[in-house]
Amino acid sequence: MTVFFVGAGPGDPELLTLKAARIIGECPVCLYAGSLVPPEVVACAPEGAKVMDTAPMTLDETHAEIMAAHKRGEDVARVHSGDPSLYGAIAEQIRRLREDEIDYQVVPGVPAYAAAAAALGQELTIPEVAQSIVLTRMSMQSTSMPEGETLENFARTGATLAIHLAVRNMREIERVLTPYYGADCPVVVAYRVGWQDELFLRGTLADIRKKVRAEKITRTALILVGPALGGVRDFKDSALYDPDKPHVLRPVAGVDLVEDHNT
Repeated sequence: MTVFFVGAGPGDPELLTLKAARIIGECPVCLYAGSLVPPEVVACAPEGAKVMDTAPMTLDETHAEIMAAHKRGEDVARVHSGDPSLYGAIAEQIRRLREDEIDYQVVPGVPAYAAAAAALGQELTIPEVAQSIVLTRMSMQSTSMPEGETLENFARTGATLAIHLAVRNMREIERVLTPYYGADCPVVVAYRVGWQDELFLRGTLADIRKKVRAEKITRTALILVGPALGGVRDFKDSALYDPDKPHVLRPVAGVDLVEDHNT
């Protein structure tokens, strides 16, 4: 018996990986977080499967269902939104599985920030504009952040920020980030990415809070902040395809290449 932590992606059933769809389609027990995973994503569960929405359940109740399946010798698809490694709350579940000596596997999924970038039709790492993405969140009423992992510290890098679980704290985001990024820094609030009612709000640090309030968005949103989101056009081409910069897969006659053994 195995528990499969399955990344369901942001909500669009077509963004399930082939492996994720296969596992959901084979497991006689499917536990999914219905507040973040639409029923359409687990519609491929086999006929007669026990499919349960765990949104109203506690960790103990969810683990009890897994233990019951274990006693029956039935595999479990534990379906989480996005990628399970990002705010998937799987660490505490894995701890219990290890204590009970139950096998598990993790199946990656499409994270929300990647799906949002795809829907926006843009790259998040633009040469000489932004080459780093910081995935973070804010404490608010959820688990506190570790010391040092503050929005101020991340803002000092100037990287593109992907802020989770913080749409009800837009005022604080504006206050903290404006001194580092400027009031006119582009911001995108991606609401329910991949769902049928997905919505993308574009603005700046100066006006995005007003737009979020007008749309009455209070949850299930990802906040992207950084200059790369502003439709930058005057950036340098990547060296990857530069004809004047040969590499091992595109050598130039007469130019000796030094192979980097660290890559």
